[in-house]
Amino acid sequence: MPEIRVAIVGVGNCASALVQGVEYYKNAREDETVPGLMHVNFGGYHIRDVKFVAAFEVDKRKIGKDLAEAIFAKPNCCAKFADVPPLGVKVSPGPILDGAAAHMREAFNVYNENEVKPADVAEVLKEAKAEILLNYLPVGSYHATRFYAQAALDAGCAFVNCMPEFIASDKVWSKKFEDRGLPVAGDDVKSQLGATILHRNLVKLCIDRGVVIDETYQLNLGGNTDFLNMTVEERLKTKRISKTEAVTSLVPYELPTRIGPSDYVPFLGDKKICYITLKGRKFGNLPVTISAKLEVEDSPNSAGVVIDVIRAVKLALDRKIAGPLISISSYAFKHPPVQVPDSTAKEWVEDYIKGKRDR
Repeated sequence: MPEIRVAIVGVGNCASALVQGVEYYKNAREDETVPGLMHVNFGGYHIRDVKFVAAFEVDKRKIGKDLAEAIFAKPNCCAKFADVPPLGVKVSPGPILDGAAAHMREAFNVYNENEVKPADVAEVLKEAKAEILLNYLPVGSYHATRFYAQAALDAGCAFVNCMPEFIASDKVWSKKFEDRGLPVAGDDVKSQLGATILHRNLVKLCIDRGVVIDETYQLNLGGNTDFLNMTVEERLKTKRISKTEAVTSLVPYELPTRIGPSDYVPFLGDKKICYITLKGRKFGNLPVTISAKLEVEDSPNSAGVVIDVIRAVKLALDRKIAGPLISISSYAFKHPPVQVPDSTAKEWVEDYIKGKRDR
């Protein structure tokens, strides 16, 4: 099969997990169950078919380095689970815009704009012959996300939006990709087994079993730069919308809900701790309470999903499918163009792989 040429915006912990994962699973066998993978083979593409061809960053410790080295540079704290050989991909300086909030400029070691000239992103993508641009910008990067989405359009790249700024789920932006003949997937990636997917399934269980939910909340703690970035509430508007709608979209009535990042605990590193509570009423109008705690290594949790998204987008490119990819977006993202139960989305993805669904 041809290679899948991928460019990355934001060489943080999520990018580190993804790049390591491609190396870690390069020899995964298709005839056995492999821990951590939903599909070894996705529509004919193996994980080893993914090739990274460009990367963009604002951190001086990463710019100019080979991507294989940059993924382990501070402040990244993703667990190292693979030795990645040099990839021959030099990290380029991306435009800063609002991708680095004022309180994050020191943590991100942002370059001086008087000393470093940002790369022409569209031109770099063209020269690298990138097919897919993967957006890992920090939460709250409204203008930066739209800049990179436009750069993808200008370069003729598909776009995967892993963060909670709405592109694939925005009719105006998704139409731009459709008009350009390019696929787009998003928005705000779900973890493989994370807070959102667990919360959604607990809610679905209650609804299916006739339990009326009176209130629910989800509290999240973490120690990576994602959580540090989200200590400023104004960066969180779309993140709260994305996470909340992912859960409430399954409930046929309104209910008090509070979902989102709760605190930054530096010594947790890349560990994420989630507390979920649901209170409701069952038979006899009697109370029932569900409390759950989830601990995960945060960044690898998203990589297990993105590795399938990349290959789904490549299939769309092969099949000349343009615009928002409904099946993989509904399955892999918190704020997709269409919200459906996860079991339905999984069926859609399997049908999409077989060519029974065109999106």
